[in-house]
Amino acid sequence: MAPMSFLRRRNAASPAGPDFDVLAMDPGDWPGVLGAGLLPAPDGSCQGVVLRYDLFGGRGPAMVIGNLPEGSPARERADDEAPFEVHQLMSALEMNEEVTCTGTEEVPVMHDGNLLIVRRVLCSEGRVACVQFDRSDGVLVTIASWERPITDELYQLLKPLPAEMFQR
Repeated sequence: MAPMSFLRRRNAASPAGPDFDVLAMDPGDWPGVLGAGLLPAPDGSCQGVVLRYDLFGGRGPAMVIGNLPEGSPARERADDEAPFEVHQLMSALEMNEEVTCTGTEEVPVMHDGNLLIVRRVLCSEGRVACVQFDRSDGVLVTIASWERPITDELYQLLKPLPAEMFQR
């Protein structure tokens, strides 16, 4: 498995990105139906926020965006296991096929004039596109989409959710 990609502070020594927290799309910027769910821990802390965007008029989601803090059990997976959000997307689409991770690659993306390094997760189901990146506060963001590529334009729609959502 490739190492995790991180947002890095820009400095003169090497190209990098800033400390900024990119997480979700503002519902006003996105057509369709938005659903959101929290993953609670037994102690009441938030172990993740999962957003679901239904662009297919009630026929299932086009995209699931997961936001999982450090220590969230949903982040734990075997090397060839697809991310939690991919499983959530397949379940919401009522598709029972087993989807695995077949590889990863790091891709630089420009976001608001800064370089964001994302990890593209390659899946055995070709209709699933999946990318991941880390926020500066350790929250892992995963975007899984169905039959829609994740393009650079998508990142321009991403907005921050407050880090306080993930604190006890």
